[in-house]
Amino acid sequence: MKRNVGTIDRLLRIILGLGLISLVFVGPQTYWGLIGIVPLLTALAGYCPAYSLFGIRTCRARP
Repeated sequence: MKRNVGTIDRLLRIILGLGLISLVFVGPQTYWGLIGIVPLLTALAGYCPAYSLFGIRTCRARP
């Protein structure tokens, strides 16, 4: 898997993922917050399957 998620995109995904996961513990306390695992894992891996499908890259190309 080639990396296709850039630094800023990764940071936003981590924030979004942690925010959604926190909904399991605070707020409405529903399991819908577990959806936050998806952006968190894609940020940690640096790879997004949806980006590959549409040919999107937010990281710099390697020389």
